Amino acid sequence: QLQLVESGGGLVQPGGSLRLSCAASGFTLKYNYIIVWFRQAPGKEREGVSYISSTGLTTKYADSVKGRFTISRDDAKNTVYLQMNSLKPEDTAVYYCAAVRFIKDGSTWSAGGQYDYWGLGTQVTVSS
Repeated sequence: QLQLVESGGGLVQPGGSLRLSCAASGFTLKYNYIIVWFRQAPGKEREGVSYISSTGLTTKYADSVKGRFTISRDDAKNTVYLQMNSLKPEDTAVYYCAAVRFIKDGSTWSAGGQYDYWGLGTQVTVSS
């Protein structure tokens, strides 16, 4: 059974940091699956936050998080991480990870409809 499980969310003050984890089971990420972190805040559309290729060699970020967030993968643990620094109140959202084998056009990585597997999400709240 293919499964993605997010963890690491919580309440943090503005300027703080969190590291989210996306643990995959039932399939191997390396060379097989692209992983993207999405987020959705109440009343807002889902937003693609960060992308890591199946090789792990290519990463991409939304402009809103560039320079503050870093995506990485631990192949031994079959887990993708999202290190979030300098957090802002506008980063408050439920964060989801999603997986897909291929994307025809890399520029469309943030379009959620093409992803086959999703986790249940983890809440991130940035507030003083």
